[in-house]
Amino acid sequence: MRLLVVEDDRDINRQVVSALEEAGYVADKAFDGEEGGYLGESEPYDAIILDMGLPKADGVSVLQKWRRAGIKTPVIILTARDRWSDKVDGFDAGADDYVTKPFHMEELLARVRALLRRAAGHATSQIACGPVVLDTRSGRVFVDGNPIKLTSHEYRLLSYLMHHTGRVVSRAELTEHLYDQDFDRDSNTIEVFVGRLRKKLAVDLIQTVRGLGYLVDPNQPPSRV
Repeated sequence: MRLLVVEDDRDINRQVVSALEEAGYVADKAFDGEEGGYLGESEPYDAIILDMGLPKADGVSVLQKWRRAGIKTPVIILTARDRWSDKVDGFDAGADDYVTKPFHMEELLARVRALLRRAAGHATSQIACGPVVLDTRSGRVFVDGNPIKLTSHEYRLLSYLMHHTGRVVSRAELTEHLYDQDFDRDSNTIEVFVGRLRKKLAVDLIQTVRGLGYLVDPNQPPSRV
């Protein structure tokens, strides 16, 4: 999952980006409304954390512009403003959630997980496809109840596919959502990670749809445990 953090306080920006990366996400950053607005329009993020009091363009204006352009990316407002009227303005502009500074990082991460789950149509922190269970809270994967050790890239790839079960995901889409904007992207590496995942999971979970991409079928046979 790839996120954007738009926050002008460089310390907070750095802390949030670091926490997201430690939690297994890819995170891009921007420090003003102009740059953040451009990235939100031009890059396919899975969620955005947006400060309201930004230089060059305030967060509400940026969010309104995204929504007018038809951009439906889930957005969490992050701000020091705690008046109920400010919250109403944020929600009316198109925000999906609201976190007031100062905040606990674990709460923000929990809200990010919940937002991503809801956007993908999942109700709980555990996403199950047959014998494979992905726990988004702990960042762990289990097959038939047994933990499977994955690298960060393998986990991000599996997480994206399992968040989007039932539809074909192209290699280009995976590349866009698994790497940050500065990464030298090569869609051929996706094939390598898919091959490694298949070996580690040892179940027929990830299907190749020739010429289109990969599919995780939500109607997998149930776990044998």
